Amino acid sequence: MNQELIVLASASPRRRQLLDQIGVAFQVQPVAVDESRFDKEAPADFVRRIALAKATDAWRVADGAAGRLVIGADTTVSLGETVLGKPRDEEEARGMLRTLSGQTHDVTTAVAAVQEAERAVRVSSSKVTFRALTAAEIAAYVLTGEPLDKAGAYGIQGLAAVFVERLEGSYSGVMGLPLFETAGLLRDFGLDVLSAGGPRIPG
Repeated sequence: MNQELIVLASASPRRRQLLDQIGVAFQVQPVAVDESRFDKEAPADFVRRIALAKATDAWRVADGAAGRLVIGADTTVSLGETVLGKPRDEEEARGMLRTLSGQTHDVTTAVAAVQEAERAVRVSSSKVTFRALTAAEIAAYVLTGEPLDKAGAYGIQGLAAVFVERLEGSYSGVMGLPLFETAGLLRDFGLDVLSAGGPRIPG
């Protein structure tokens, strides 16, 4: 469809790819929000708060988005009490990958929707198990540059797929936009992904 149905509060190419996958037309409106985690804030609470902040800020920046639906998303990787965001540099990326090596970690992604006064958030939780990684593999992967803009320092849709021994949950959620939850939010706001001819504005 040519008509832009929603506003995506993200510059992430993975999230754009996933919306394209389900045939939703969108306009990109990235925003910069403070993604600092509160002390002892649970991962689900953290991503829910940040996803909603992104969607709300994009709605304001886009001057109410002309009545359109705005969605934002946020992902975090955690291992026990340790929460792994995006690495600041290659050294931190290597450290994160060493932490995840041979372990099962949690990936939590929230997707939020804002339209006028309405707000809604859904959360996806998955478990990802990495095989044991060698120092050489970690070094080679970090040199590709792939880990540097991703929570937990890896992208499951990229080269890091060879590290994943098992996934329990949502592949698209681990990528950064859980399509099951996203489609549910769109339905709640009157946009049916599987309607005849693709998503449409109701009315």
